[in-house]
Amino acid sequence: MGHSQREVQQFPEMDSGEKRLNELGYKQELRREMTLFKTLAISFSTMTLFTGITPLYGSSLQYGGPATLVWGWVVVSFFTWFVGIAMAEICSSFPTTGSLYFWAAHLAGPKWGPFASWCCAWLETIGLIAGIGTQAFAGSQTLQSIILLCTGTNKDGGYLAPKWLFLCMYIGLTIIWAFLNTFALEVIAFIDVISIWWQVVGGTVIVIMLPLVSLSTQSASYVFTHFETSPESTGISSKPYAVVLSFLVSQYSLYGYDAAAHLTEETKGADKNGPIAILSSIGIITVFGWAYILALTFSIQDFSYLYDPSNETAGVFVPAQILYDAFYGRYHSGAGAIILLFVIWGSFFFGGLSITTSAARVVYALSRDKGVPFSSVWRKIHPKHKVPSNAVWLCAAICILLGLPILKVNVVFTAITSICTIGWVGGYAVPIFARMVMAEKNFNPGPFYLGKARRPICLVAFLWICYTCSVFLLPTYYPITWNTFNYAPVALGIGLGLIMLWWVLDARKWFKGPVRNIDSPNGKP
Repeated sequence: MGHSQREVQQFPEMDSGEKRLNELGYKQELRREMTLFKTLAISFSTMTLFTGITPLYGSSLQYGGPATLVWGWVVVSFFTWFVGIAMAEICSSFPTTGSLYFWAAHLAGPKWGPFASWCCAWLETIGLIAGIGTQAFAGSQTLQSIILLCTGTNKDGGYLAPKWLFLCMYIGLTIIWAFLNTFALEVIAFIDVISIWWQVVGGTVIVIMLPLVSLSTQSASYVFTHFETSPESTGISSKPYAVVLSFLVSQYSLYGYDAAAHLTEETKGADKNGPIAILSSIGIITVFGWAYILALTFSIQDFSYLYDPSNETAGVFVPAQILYDAFYGRYHSGAGAIILLFVIWGSFFFGGLSITTSAARVVYALSRDKGVPFSSVWRKIHPKHKVPSNAVWLCAAICILLGLPILKVNVVFTAITSICTIGWVGGYAVPIFARMVMAEKNFNPGPFYLGKARRPICLVAFLWICYTCSVFLLPTYYPITWNTFNYAPVALGIGLGLIMLWWVLDARKWFKGPVRNIDSPNGKP
């Protein structure tokens, strides 16, 4: 009896998130030092203002013109809220580091739980590791443009980094992120606090300054109503198909808010602060992202010149050309464009760092549940820094392998982006579907609870995710050749096929989903 009283006395001192974690069968292993602001900073850094929009802005603008790009963001933002609200409710109930696949296992019930957990865990792992690659590629692309403009522009003999150097930049960024992630979590959290201010201040400066610096701006009717396909460049003349492809930039940009969920074992009051961080990051990015798209689109000087291979940025990076045109037109100098490109590059750097953090946490959690080959290696925690350092370097190594085709293939970014989005967003679909079909009496709600609204919200969210995943498998250029083929369906088909084969032949016999590592109060495991 005295033992029970001591336990009761300890509970008020225990963090509400840690208490819920213990109820779910996990002991506290990671440091619980993250505040709401730091968690929001990492979540926002993973979504990032620039990293989604900037690399795909040029291609999406080319498919359907400014109107589809501008209104596409509004449409995609609307449906993203359904996904975010559905996930916030689940996060409030299950504040664990395994997050999505842990949710899937518990929500799908004892019969389907292990399979749901397996599918979700591997989709999420694939998506996050490819996500590191998208940041490294787009960061290298921005750096390529900065070097080109610093050495005299494409017209004046500037240096355009060749493919081998581009690959070196890609690998270099990946290694730096892995190196930083092997140090104490406080360093990453501190950098991510810098990141949120970098994004907010830098984003505000670009959004306000760019249209003011531009000698001329496009009319509101052009930005909001002008629709124009470019079949001579893209090979796509079908208007509905062009609209679908021009929405890709928004669909690629508006996810990553689950980063807050990956850090819930390290966040104070995670059952309340996890959902707040998820919804706050969606709100911030919805507003800032639209403002950034409008600033770029209003500042276009000459639409056709943006894609000209003989222009100052070699036609390889449309946002860089928009920035250069604005500053050179006003000041006869590209220095302002270089500074703003460096701000954008910084956001790729911070985004890659955050995604590496998230990816390592998911690999660690899956290894803890014996769902990865050689899991005993990847679940090791660094004795001094208390971070899953082996998992960090595994993610970095796979990311580098994903980037090797840069040397030979022109559409590597399309493939990595598609793999990232389908894996990452597809991972969201499993727990949301399970939450939609489960019996309500089996759900233990947290502080954030939807009640009767959960079924319609989960249905809209699930259908939207299915649509998003399907459009990223489509060809993005015609005619289809070896250089324009979207390799994502092949890569995903092989990868997911092997994972499913492993499940059927072996894993289903032993993989039971998340493995508890704590004794229950009555003393039985």
